[in-house]
Amino acid sequence: MDRGYALRFDSKCLVVRDIPYLNSQLELCYGAIVSKLVFTDQNHVIQDDHQIYFAGDVPYGLNGQPIPNLAGGATTMQLAKPDVVVQRSFSNKPPNGFANLAEKIDHYVTILAGPALSRFPDAKIYTFDVDHDVVEDSIFKFHDTLTSRAEIGDLAAKFKEDVVALIGLGGTGSYLLDFLVKTNVKEVRGFDSDAYYIHNAYRSPGSVLEAEFRRPKVEVYQARYDNFRHGLKLVDKFIDASCAEDLAGVTFAFVCVDKGSARKEIFDLLIALGIPFIDVGMGLNRQDGALAGMMRATLLQPATAADILSQNLVETSDQPGDEYRTNIQIAELNAINAGIAILRYKQWRGFYANDAATYHLVMETASTRLFSFTCP
Repeated sequence: MDRGYALRFDSKCLVVRDIPYLNSQLELCYGAIVSKLVFTDQNHVIQDDHQIYFAGDVPYGLNGQPIPNLAGGATTMQLAKPDVVVQRSFSNKPPNGFANLAEKIDHYVTILAGPALSRFPDAKIYTFDVDHDVVEDSIFKFHDTLTSRAEIGDLAAKFKEDVVALIGLGGTGSYLLDFLVKTNVKEVRGFDSDAYYIHNAYRSPGSVLEAEFRRPKVEVYQARYDNFRHGLKLVDKFIDASCAEDLAGVTFAFVCVDKGSARKEIFDLLIALGIPFIDVGMGLNRQDGALAGMMRATLLQPATAADILSQNLVETSDQPGDEYRTNIQIAELNAINAGIAILRYKQWRGFYANDAATYHLVMETASTRLFSFTCP
């Protein structure tokens, strides 16, 4: 699976799909290898024998003749899923047999696919098209080939018990949602009470459908990401001090709101519930005919939150005239702000190395410098 074979279990057989081969006209075709399995217990199997079954035509070599030394012949086998239809069996046993099932599959793939790969170099054996039932208990709705290819499954597992709350699905919040959906957390729980308008389309990831405008943001994003993972729950709600029940079971949170008073109320609730969180913020203004400002990500944990807040690094009140302030947000800066926040969260979880106990990260747009505040 990690190498990329398109695997399936069916009727006590291992099915390996997407195997390229040549037919009698030397055309590129795709078939499937089917190998019987013997279950030694609930979780372990061994190969039944040295033979395989094949869903496909007679495979040919580059000389226009059937591939030699493939004993067997036409046969059928009933599988549960109708898209793979067994048509023949093959037997090609090396002198010492097969040490294991993987060696057996590799052996037959080399024989069947070799001519096809020589004639069609762009043909692929490793398509990573794994059936969902092969990867049991996965939070994703299809196999996470990025993790398997990079061989970082042990690191990805650090998130598997996390229930992450995302409070606010505006510009930065929408990019955080995109990152979190693709992270191996148990549940992503998002909250926002606003509708999705045209300006949101210009500072959020993904394509846009005209029918999405004026619908609740949570409905738009739920539909957009529902086919990617399980455990996505987006709620049309404004989080305040009365929402402790909505955050039950949450292990980490991101706060993405731009009003100081609302932020303070959310902070107090999260701290009272013992939930660590990252607050994000952005401020842009015109300077000498261009935009300049900063982006911020601040990690607050229950034991140290009061001390950090006392440093006035985060606005927790509404300033006079705020109702007239132009809230400038640009997609790439929202994405960077979200990227800084998710990086800090993943450092906190041990996925990324963390050389210092950073609790406050600030990036200036004019200098593109990143400043970090660390605990002494």
